[in-house]
Amino acid sequence: MKTLTFLISIILALGAVSCTTSTGAQSVEGTALKSLLEEKNFVFQAQSAQPSRGTTRQLTSGYDLRLSGDTLVAQLPYFGRAFSAPIDMRGGGIEFTTTDYGYTLEAKRNGRWNITIDPKDAKDVRQMSLSVSENGYASLQVLSTNRDPITFNGVVVQRVQRR
Repeated sequence: MKTLTFLISIILALGAVSCTTSTGAQSVEGTALKSLLEEKNFVFQAQSAQPSRGTTRQLTSGYDLRLSGDTLVAQLPYFGRAFSAPIDMRGGGIEFTTTDYGYTLEAKRNGRWNITIDPKDAKDVRQMSLSVSENGYASLQVLSTNRDPITFNGVVVQRVQRR
């Protein structure tokens, strides 16, 4: 029975990997990744969410943080404690679009980069900190004014140009 459970979990994990790589986005590494981060032209695809209270949750596709020059679009879920309820019941996640934000890129040791994003007109998000490794794996921490912090793990990929 344990062997069957192990085999099923392996098959599900491989299926999840194939689903996340077939989204049409292209993974990047090294100098290509550095240029995407400098140009603010990338997508952070969230694969798991880790609230400050509770357990890590695996996410389905479709949750991301997109930067394209002067525009920042966040479509991320939220799990955790909120200190005030939203007026609109659809407002439970971290969802906003802004063109007014601060962006600081800092190179670290071993090919890592730390990015600090300060949205000026997002109603609940104070700061977003993105830590990116040289092979594109990343961790995004979101600090809110009325919610506990939450961390997302995922990958940074090249933005796909839409026609």
